[in-house]
Amino acid sequence: MMSKSDSQLQKDVLAELSDEPSVRASDIGVEVKDGIVTLAGHVDSYAEKWHAEKAAQRVDGIKGVAVEIDVKLPGENQRTDADIARAVKNTLEWNVFIPNDPIKVMVEDGWVTLTGEVPWEYQRRLATSSIRYLAGVTGVSNQIVLKPKPTTTAVKANIEAALKRRALQDANAIKVDVHDHNVTLSGKAHNFAEKELIHQAAWNSPGVWKVTDNIKI
Repeated sequence: MMSKSDSQLQKDVLAELSDEPSVRASDIGVEVKDGIVTLAGHVDSYAEKWHAEKAAQRVDGIKGVAVEIDVKLPGENQRTDADIARAVKNTLEWNVFIPNDPIKVMVEDGWVTLTGEVPWEYQRRLATSSIRYLAGVTGVSNQIVLKPKPTTTAVKANIEAALKRRALQDANAIKVDVHDHNVTLSGKAHNFAEKELIHQAAWNSPGVWKVTDNIKI
């Protein structure tokens, strides 16, 4: 398959931006050089900037995306960093899936930095996604870390318990390797449903933030 030219990639990215309802394509300029896309312009929200970046990344043939988009609220909607910090804190507190106390919020020129420790990767991701659409937010740095580090024994036990609940195969058929917060699964499953169950059981182990699934069926 032939690689796309820069001009074709530019057209494809512009089309993808036009098809993204969360983005006003007229706000954003697109340049492509050697397969690297640069998005530039001014938008009214961080959410629009984020969706524009994701839209560009969806285009086949793109080697990288550089985002030079500024987020600036219209004058009448300006918010102070203190206002934004309060809004972020309130949003996190209202989300039943996110433990509030461990997460600290810092805001500078609308850019939100989250720090602290949580036990689960989904909580770490949810903290970012839940504040992405708040007015005044110009960017988010997620520096939240996972408190416990997973162990091979704990992940294996989680998989074994999940299989036992479903009366499925012995977990000994599955090999689990843990390096820092990353889990690699290998071995053999009887079917796709069983493979998916094992994958999910690994994800459900505290401290896991990446699962590489090399299980064969």
